[in-house]
Amino acid sequence: MTEFAPDHRIEIATSDGLMPAQLWLPPAETGAAVVLFQEIFGVGRYIRARCADLAALGYVVLAPEIYWRLSAVAVDEDAEDALQQGVALAGRLDWERAVTDGVAAVRHARGLIEVTGDVGALGFCFGGGLAFNVAAVEHVDALVSYYGSALPQLCRLALRVDAPSLHHFGDADTYLPMDTVRTVESAVTTQPAVTVEIHPGAGHAFDNPAPMFHHAAASSAAWASTVRFLAEHLRSRAQYAAQ
Repeated sequence: MTEFAPDHRIEIATSDGLMPAQLWLPPAETGAAVVLFQEIFGVGRYIRARCADLAALGYVVLAPEIYWRLSAVAVDEDAEDALQQGVALAGRLDWERAVTDGVAAVRHARGLIEVTGDVGALGFCFGGGLAFNVAAVEHVDALVSYYGSALPQLCRLALRVDAPSLHHFGDADTYLPMDTVRTVESAVTTQPAVTVEIHPGAGHAFDNPAPMFHHAAASSAAWASTVRFLAEHLRSRAQYAAQ
């Protein structure tokens, strides 16, 4: 069995055909949902591991394979040129179609019989920007963005994102330097219920366990904040009924 393999592989209807997606179920098999948007490496080992982590916390987790139009799921994360492969794939992607696909994934999650509550969006790097753009088009109940690489170009959409939001950045990120992060922070915090966390010493992609990216302290702190945030803002119908 593939490491961190999903419980199901499904297909999501889009205007251009069926998009593959991977689905993880929590121990209870039902609950609130998280649509998880991939980094530039695709739905690889790291993303599958985070999906499994979220499912263990009680969420139904849906990971759309955004590279499906390119006939790819993920690059080999162990390859010496993995970063170059990921950048090349992301560069070939049509952003607007990717947003449309992300919206389709959120809507599909809402219709799943296993989803018995709120639906949130979470994304890493490429997926952090994509999740933000999707949330500007389609309402989600919570948004978590890790160092969203496209956020500087998406600030104009901030007023359209009405979900409680959590943004993670590292203060040693050379791709998103602090002056850029502050510009993004100024834009996104015009909305209520938005938190921006800056993690000391962390560079870009600090949650990715690959040695070239990983910052253990930042990864641990950001994940703990993410878990608390999702617990506060994503609830099942049973949790609402118990209030």
